[in-house]
Amino acid sequence: MTVYPLEALRAVALRTQGLDAPDLTGFTPGRDDLYRCVTLLGCVQIDTLQMVRRSQYLVLWSRLGSYNPANFDVLTSADDRRLFEGWQHAACFIPLNEYRYQLPRQRRVGQEPARPRRTWLSDPKNIELLRTVQERIRQEGALRTRDFDGDGHKRNSWWDWKPAKHALEYLYMRGDLMIAGRRNFQRFYDLTERVLPVWVDTTEPTAAERDRYWIEGGVKALGVCTPRQAGDYTWMNVTRSRPQVEALLKAGLLVQISGHLENHEKAELLVHRDNLALVEQAADGALPAGRTTFLSPFDSLFWATHRDEQLWGFHKSLEAYVPAPKRIFGYFCLSILHRDRMIGRFDPKLDRKTGRLILRSLYLEPGVRPDEELVCSVAAALRDFMTFHAARELVIERSQPVNFQKKLLAAI
Repeated sequence: MTVYPLEALRAVALRTQGLDAPDLTGFTPGRDDLYRCVTLLGCVQIDTLQMVRRSQYLVLWSRLGSYNPANFDVLTSADDRRLFEGWQHAACFIPLNEYRYQLPRQRRVGQEPARPRRTWLSDPKNIELLRTVQERIRQEGALRTRDFDGDGHKRNSWWDWKPAKHALEYLYMRGDLMIAGRRNFQRFYDLTERVLPVWVDTTEPTAAERDRYWIEGGVKALGVCTPRQAGDYTWMNVTRSRPQVEALLKAGLLVQISGHLENHEKAELLVHRDNLALVEQAADGALPAGRTTFLSPFDSLFWATHRDEQLWGFHKSLEAYVPAPKRIFGYFCLSILHRDRMIGRFDPKLDRKTGRLILRSLYLEPGVRPDEELVCSVAAALRDFMTFHAARELVIERSQPVNFQKKLLAAI
C-alpha cells in the first residue's frame, strides 16, 4: 500500500479548506463568493471575542482576502438569507440547505431536555413565561433579549441569564424560534415559520442518518484525518462516530489510506472518495500551496483534535481563557500560515478609535528564518489584514526574533 508523504497530506488539507489559493490581488469577494466559502467548509463558527474582527469574519478573510463584512451579514438576513444560525461544530453559521439536520437535536431538546433545563421547566411560572415570550414575538415581530424585562436581580456573569433569556434560548434550541438577524452582535429572535424560507427541506432524518451525513461532510472538508477525528468536525464523540465511520467505509464513501505524520509517524487515515484524486495530485506535487494568511484560533482547519501537531508540528493556542500571568503567547493569537507551513503567530488588538493595529507579540516558530521571501509574503498579508480592519497604522510591541519585527515594518 502507498504511504503518502506529510507534504501531500498537508496539501490536501489546505485545498479542501480553501487555504491554498495564491495571491488574491485584484479580487474583491462578493456575496456569492462568501456563500461558496461557507459551503466549502460546511459551517463557520460564531464567536464573541473581538480583539480584531470576530472569528466568523476572519475565517472568510483568511481564504478570500479583504471583503465587505456587510455582505456576509446580508447572507444571514431576510434580504438574501442563505445561512442560518445553528449548532454543528459549535454555534455556527450554516447553509440553509443543511437545516433539516438540526431537527433531531431540536426534537431531543423538546422531549428529553438536559437536567438543568428540565429543572427550569418544572416550574409552572417558566412554562407560562415560554407562552408569554412566544406570544409577544408573534404579535410584535423579532425581539432581542433586551426587549424583555428582567426579574430585578443583578446578573453576576453572562451565564446568569434573566428568565426571558432562558425562555428565548430554550424556544430557539427547540426550534420554535430562529435567529432572524443581528444588530451590534445582539440576536433578534423570531418565529421559525417567519424566518425559514419555504423552499427549505424540513424532512427530518434519524439521528444515525444525521451523524453519517455530518461525518461524511466533515471528512470531506478536512481532506484527511484519523478515524478518531472523523466526528470532531461536528464535535461528535468517538462512541457515536465509530459505528457511522464503519458504515461509511463499508459503503465506500470513506476510504482508508496510509500517510506519514510529523516525526515520521505512520498512521491510517480516512479520505472521502471524492478527494482520492486530490491525494494523488498532491503526491505528484500538483497541489502547491501558495497562500500566506492568518488563521483564527476557531478556524475549521484546527477542528480535528491534535491536527495542528500531527500535520504541522505546531500547537495552535487560545489563551483568552487563561489567567494573564499564565499566558505564553497572548490573549487571542492568530496562526501564520506560509505556503504549507505554520511559521508563527501574533496577538493582535485593533484600536478602533485611532485606526491602529497593535501586535502585542509576534513569534516565529523555532528554526524559521525570516528571509526576504517570507518577510515579503507576511508583509503583504498584513497589509491586506489592515485594509480589512480599516487600520491606518501598524505597531509591533514585541517580536521574537527581534530582527523579524524590523524587517517586517520595513517591508510594509
